[in-house]
Amino acid sequence: MSGRVVFLDRASLKARVRTPDFSDSYIEHDQTTTAQVLERLHGAQVAITNKVPLRAETLRQLPDLKMIAVAATGYDVVDIPACQAQGIRVANIRNYAVHTVPEHVFALILALRRNLLAYRQDVENGVWQTSPQFCFFDHPIGDLFGSTLGIIGEGVLGQGTARIATGFGMKVLFAKHDGPRHEGITYTPLEEILEQADILSLHCPLTTSTRNLIGEKELRRMKPTALLINTARGGLVDEAALIRALDEGWIGGAGFDVLTTEPPTQGHPLLEVRRSNFILTPHVAWASDGAMQFLADQLIDNIEAWQRGTPQNLVV
Repeated sequence: MSGRVVFLDRASLKARVRTPDFSDSYIEHDQTTTAQVLERLHGAQVAITNKVPLRAETLRQLPDLKMIAVAATGYDVVDIPACQAQGIRVANIRNYAVHTVPEHVFALILALRRNLLAYRQDVENGVWQTSPQFCFFDHPIGDLFGSTLGIIGEGVLGQGTARIATGFGMKVLFAKHDGPRHEGITYTPLEEILEQADILSLHCPLTTSTRNLIGEKELRRMKPTALLINTARGGLVDEAALIRALDEGWIGGAGFDVLTTEPPTQGHPLLEVRRSNFILTPHVAWASDGAMQFLADQLIDNIEAWQRGTPQNLVV
C-alpha cells in the first residue's frame, strides 16, 4: 500500500522526521491555516498535525483520509467522534516527555522557591554592590526538603515529577479523582491537597470536567505561600482568578508554561504580569532536543504500524 502523507505544521517540531517507508508522496508544510487544510489534505490518506485543528466539517470533505497522526500527546485538536463515524484512525504520542516536563517543573519550582528572579534583578540593579556585608537577604528563600507537593494527574508526567520530589525529600500527595486509579498510589481529596500543599503541580488533560479546575475558590484555599505550577494545559486554570491571586496575595507565586490561547495575542493579561513571583515560559516544557527526536521517531512509527495493519498508540 502506498499513499499520500501530509504534515500540516512541520515547523512545530524541531527534529529530524524520516519519510514513512510506504509513502509515495510525503509533503511537509511549515504552517497551515484553517482555510488551507482542505486543499492541503485533498487526496491524502494520512494527516500529521500537532496543533492544526481537524474538525467534523473539514473531515467530512476528506473521504480519502484514513489516519491522523497527532504529533503530541494531547489530541483535543482532532474531532474524535467525527473520526469514529468516518472510520479514521487516530494515534498520538506516548511517554516521550517523561524526563523533560518534570525537569521543567522543577526548574520553575526552584526559581520561585528560592526567589532567583528577584535576586537576579537586585544584582542587575546594583544592590549587591552596595551591601554592607558579603550578601543580602531581601527575599525569602525556601527549602524543598520537608515541604509538600500536591500533584493533579498521576500519569507518567505526574509520577515523574513525584520521583524528583522524593529525591528532594518532599512529601507527595496525588489528588483523588473520579477516573481510573493507578495501583500503588494513595489518593488524597483535592480539598485537602489545596490546604496542605506548599506547591501544586498540574499534570492532567484538558477536558470539559477539568476546564477551570483551579479557579478563585481553589486558589483561596491554598496557602498564602504556596506555588502553582502548570505545565499541562492553560485551560485548567482560570487566568483572571490567577492574576487576582497574585495581586492580592492568595498564593505565593506561580510558574506557567501554557496559556488558554496559544500563541497568545498581544495584550493577553498574563503577558502583562511583571512580578518576580510569576514565571511564564512559551510552552517549551516538552521541548528538549532528546524528547523531540523521540517524538518524531514515534510519530512515523505510529504511521508505519498503522499501514502494516498493527496500529499502535491509538486514540480511536
